[in-house]
Amino acid sequence: MLIFRYLIKETLKSQMAIFFILMAIFVTLRFVRVLGDASDGDIPAGLVLGFLGLYAPILASLVLPISAYLGIMLAHGRLYVDSEMTVLRACGVSEWYITRVMLLLSVFIMVLCGVITLYLAPSAAESEYQLREKARSEAGFSAIMPGRFQQTGNGKAVIFVQDIDSSNDTLRKVFLSQTQQDAEGNQVRVVQAQTGQIQNNPDGTRNLVLREGVQYEGTQTEKRYRKVAFDEYQIQIADESESEPRRKVSVLPTMELLNDDSVEARAELQWRLAIPLSIPFLVLIAVPLSSVDPRQGRFGKMFPAILLYLGYFLLLLASRRVLEDGKIPMWLGLWWVHGIMLVIGMTLIIKDRRTGAAIRARLLGRK
Repeated sequence: MLIFRYLIKETLKSQMAIFFILMAIFVTLRFVRVLGDASDGDIPAGLVLGFLGLYAPILASLVLPISAYLGIMLAHGRLYVDSEMTVLRACGVSEWYITRVMLLLSVFIMVLCGVITLYLAPSAAESEYQLREKARSEAGFSAIMPGRFQQTGNGKAVIFVQDIDSSNDTLRKVFLSQTQQDAEGNQVRVVQAQTGQIQNNPDGTRNLVLREGVQYEGTQTEKRYRKVAFDEYQIQIADESESEPRRKVSVLPTMELLNDDSVEARAELQWRLAIPLSIPFLVLIAVPLSSVDPRQGRFGKMFPAILLYLGYFLLLLASRRVLEDGKIPMWLGLWWVHGIMLVIGMTLIIKDRRTGAAIRARLLGRK
């Protein structure tokens, strides 16, 4: 029991360290991307943290398998370099015992990953998708940034606001430019107003109401422009809201996928199951691959291990795409990729055992 707890503790420490490092890296990259969208006015700045929070479960479901895989490689690699594995072998602890301990740990991680993949991640993806669609459809007050030229939601005008009074949602010093094509040429309309407000209509359209301003209107090829002063001026800046878009299969709840017989739904369901199921197969590979010579260092076999991991998940991704196209039968699905990894893992496990030695001797004897 002491050896069992020691192996679990050392492996978990490495796995947790790798998990949080990878999460920090990818969340930072996501933060930069979302912040760029907010600076461009595509999403309101107040939703940045919301997008990051909804992205965390989706990212965690993908990071858990590789963190478990690399955690075993690093933790056991250190035990081999410090000759602790040699001492354990001398005390009668076999590689198969270590593999069973790691498989027990992988079951716990697989259940945790399954909960995230099957329930939390789809719910977060659905919320993120709805939030992004809502942010894109709304080109209202929250999307306007002072001191920047921005295109209106319907793409028919360019607006510049010098300042925004957040206490009463009033725009200060508003500049608006429109260009329209007609028989005479490009009609240019430039509006300058002291104040303005966003008006939401019941039909889903949105108007910009400007007050106390001047409008200049004319043709680009001519020097004559008409100047009109106004007390109030309205322009539509967002068209009628589109009907609710068809939800992507990736955001559907797992129970809804079970009741859907379409090829896309079945492929998505198998993909969600494949992510947690990959963890025990990765453990079967990681335990024997972590066996390194002390002179090699703990990173001695890290490069081939990473290549094997990439090959595994690239095969899963390719199989998912082919399955969605209907080019392979549903019963085969992604299971054949797991079967290949099971064979590779069992081969690595038994190659140094008596069974593996007997098989090699028999094969050599046949030759």
